[in-house]
Amino acid sequence: MTNVLEVKDLCKTYVVNKRQNNVLCNLDLTVSEGEMVAVMGPSGSGKSTLLYTVSGMDKMTAGEVKFCGKNMSDMKDNELAEMRLDDMGFIFQQMYMMKNLTVLDNIILPAVKSKKTRESRSETVKRGQDLMRKLGIIDTANNDINEVSGGQLQRACICRSMINSPKMIFADEPTGALNRTSSEEVMEELTKLNDEGTTIMLVTHDAKVAAKCSRVLFIVDGSIKGEYDIDRSKPLRDRERDLNNWLLEMGW
Repeated sequence: MTNVLEVKDLCKTYVVNKRQNNVLCNLDLTVSEGEMVAVMGPSGSGKSTLLYTVSGMDKMTAGEVKFCGKNMSDMKDNELAEMRLDDMGFIFQQMYMMKNLTVLDNIILPAVKSKKTRESRSETVKRGQDLMRKLGIIDTANNDINEVSGGQLQRACICRSMINSPKMIFADEPTGALNRTSSEEVMEELTKLNDEGTTIMLVTHDAKVAAKCSRVLFIVDGSIKGEYDIDRSKPLRDRERDLNNWLLEMGW
C-alpha cells in the first residue's frame, strides 16, 4: 500500500523566554493510503503540533516529512500553501468560516481559489451542492453560518475539506465542540469518507471517536509511546472496550 505521509526524525522546538521547549522529539511515522489514523495523548503531549507540522501549517525544526513523495522541507512557502489548498483538507474544532458568506459559498471558497481545475463557477457550485446533499445539509446552502447548528456547520466544514478532492484530510479535535449526537453524526460522515478511500489523520481525546479509526498513535512528551491497530470488523462497543484497555496500559 502506498504511503501518503512519511515522517522521519521529526523535531519541533519552540523558544519561549530564551528557553527551549522540545515539543516533538525524533518522531517517526507513516500513514498509508486509505488509513484513518487517530492521534491521542495527554494534554500538552504534542498532538496538535504534530498535525500542524506534518501538514505544513507549521515549520519543522529538524527531520523529514514527505507528502505523496514530496519532501516538504525542500518546498517554499508558496509551494506549501498550494499543496495545502489542492491536496489536503482541514477540519478544526473551531469551525472557521467567513461570516459574510453563505454556507455554500464557504464550502466552495477553496475551489474558487485553487488553480487545480479550470471549471466554471457553476460547475464548482454544483460540486459543492452535491457534497452538501451527500452529507444531508443541502437545505442550509443559502443560510448564513449563524443560522445553522454546530453539527450542520461541522458537516459543512467536511464538505469544504473535500471540495478539492484532497489526498488526505487532517482533523484537529473535529468533534470537540459538539454534543454527543452531533459528534456521532460527524464521525459517521468521516468514516464514510474513509470507507470510500479518503485518507484521514485526526487528533482526538475521545476514545469513542478513536475507536472508529483503523489505527491509534499514542503520544507522550512529543514521542510515540505506542501504536494500536483496530479491528474494524468488530462491533463498535468491543472496539471501544479494547481500545480503552490499551489506553490504560499506556497510562491514559
